[in-house]
Amino acid sequence: MQDWGELEERVGVHFKDRRLLQQALVHSSHINENPTTGLQSNERLEFLGDAVLGLLVGQHLYSSLPNHGEGALTELRASIVRRDSLARAAGRLGLGDYLLVGRGEEAAGGRRRPSNLAAAFEALVGAALLDGGLRAAKRLVRRSLAAELAASRTGKVPTDPKSRLQALVQGRGSSLPTYRTLQVEGPDHSRLFTVDVSVNGQALGSGRGPTKQQAEREAARAALEKLEA
Repeated sequence: MQDWGELEERVGVHFKDRRLLQQALVHSSHINENPTTGLQSNERLEFLGDAVLGLLVGQHLYSSLPNHGEGALTELRASIVRRDSLARAAGRLGLGDYLLVGRGEEAAGGRRRPSNLAAAFEALVGAALLDGGLRAAKRLVRRSLAAELAASRTGKVPTDPKSRLQALVQGRGSSLPTYRTLQVEGPDHSRLFTVDVSVNGQALGSGRGPTKQQAEREAARAALEKLEA
């Protein structure tokens, strides 16, 4: 049994109808292999959530950056709602652990596939809208994408966090960041890497991801949040 209450605490939304929450996490591969369960895939909710996400992020940028024109706002919105950003948000929420996927998709590492995670996040936004209205969807988006929304206040499209971290520490006269792989879990087709990053011998953050490169980016992101606090 999934602990839906724990997931609700993470996303900051308590569903009146948890069937919507469950549907948001049903991958089409599960339906293909189990057509008689009565469940529906998350694809329709994904469609709805994609539209709502664009609206809410656009509204946030419009309000917080009054001096920016349409082109800059469009570029910023795209940087926040792109697949990799949403997959990271889904990863922080642990959505992969709740996904219902088919056996083939499971064997192929589908729980950690960025496209599946991003789709699940969009579907979750759609489910929150249907269950609790725009206010619930906004609460979920602002909580889950807090780091991305905060970074957007500079009005600049965020660059790769590793590049940002390197520029920051070099600007402060420190040595270059060093990354160390702490742990590699899972079978070959579904690896999960844990990496930490240090500057001048001091550990500043750690991150996890399905590739070493993504884990390093998450570690750099954690270090940036610490250094820029």
